[in-house]
Amino acid sequence: MSTATVENLPEVVAPEPFWTRQRRLGLALILIGGLAAVLFGSLAPGEDARFTLSEDSEGAALSIDGQFGAILFGLLAAAAGGVLFAGLAKRWSNALLSAGILAFVLSFLCWQVAGEFMPLVDTTDGTLQLALPLILGALAGVLGERSGVVNVAIEGQFLMGAFGGALIGTMAGSVWAGLISAAIGGVIIAAILAVLSIRYLVDQTVVGMVLNLFALGITGFLYERLMQPDAQTYNQPPQMPEWRIPGLADIPVIGPVLFEANLLVWIALALVVLIHFGLSRTRWGLRTRAVGEHPTAADTVGIRVRGLRYLNVLLGGVVAGIGGAYFTLVATGSFTKNMTAGAGFIALAALIFGRFTPVGAFGAALFFGFAQKLATYLGAIESPVPSQFLNMLPYLATLIAVAGLVGRVRAPAADGLPYVKG
Repeated sequence: MSTATVENLPEVVAPEPFWTRQRRLGLALILIGGLAAVLFGSLAPGEDARFTLSEDSEGAALSIDGQFGAILFGLLAAAAGGVLFAGLAKRWSNALLSAGILAFVLSFLCWQVAGEFMPLVDTTDGTLQLALPLILGALAGVLGERSGVVNVAIEGQFLMGAFGGALIGTMAGSVWAGLISAAIGGVIIAAILAVLSIRYLVDQTVVGMVLNLFALGITGFLYERLMQPDAQTYNQPPQMPEWRIPGLADIPVIGPVLFEANLLVWIALALVVLIHFGLSRTRWGLRTRAVGEHPTAADTVGIRVRGLRYLNVLLGGVVAGIGGAYFTLVATGSFTKNMTAGAGFIALAALIFGRFTPVGAFGAALFFGFAQKLATYLGAIESPVPSQFLNMLPYLATLIAVAGLVGRVRAPAADGLPYVKG
């Protein structure tokens, strides 16, 4: 009697589970798209929703009947969900998901803007401005976490950057001195984080939270003792000027937003491109990803694991400190206690939502900025939707993303793990 060899055994393939990620996403889009078509369509008045290029109701770039638009875009979102649920176009699942979410947002906007107008330039510019510190903070997190160091101290780096920018900017009478000082403030917190977590192997999450409290305490103390009694000497920094690029600034919608802006806008956009290119195409990026995924293997081929982690955490401190400068040199013109109001934690959420990539973090930060700008706009037109609910949306979306509905968010394998050389 002959025996079957291993080569002759039939290959056993495990059946694919029915509730795949694509089907879960499809069902979710079907439900929210159908809800949008029914609810938003029934609530929208039979008036035009106008999206204008100007600051007033004139110069409409797009005008659509609010009720029709709410129903149409809701059905399009449901249709995208149906394609996903049926298992079609698997290669285009992410594009269909994005299109479905966009259709849902447009359905909501058609309901809200019906009988009103939404200035596209102001909305786009406000979205980018509100997202600026989040973009820079999330990029700081990318630099640390891709090399294996959890950076929960982004909030503290923001605060120190905002304080340093206001103090030195006022004393020197120079916005550029303030910007450099803001970067130094972020580096101070980053250096403490790096030494305690890399050299002394302290729990990185605990260190980050302690540093946030430290930054809150020391900036609050110095504000009360130094800035508040003599604001003219210590707390009136010059504002960062806006520069206009002729020709490019005249491009509709994006021209005034990107080419008639302050320096931080260009710094943030340039850093997204540079860090993405650096992580994917350079020796530094390859070594950073190796250290973040398998530091022992990286060490065996001659990569200085600790040195690279120090470098990236300090670079992240520079980026986050510049993000803190936004609050005092761009947004307000003075420093106040706890003025960042948790923006560092929102940047951390954008980092996770963006799957620990520069481009993903940029998109997530823009989403957060759009939600905040939309809440402000709806408050101005006295929308029946509470602005507090809209402010909750980014956090709810982050919870959904981390919970796995939109796919498992995987941090680098060695993220948060101290490295001890054998």
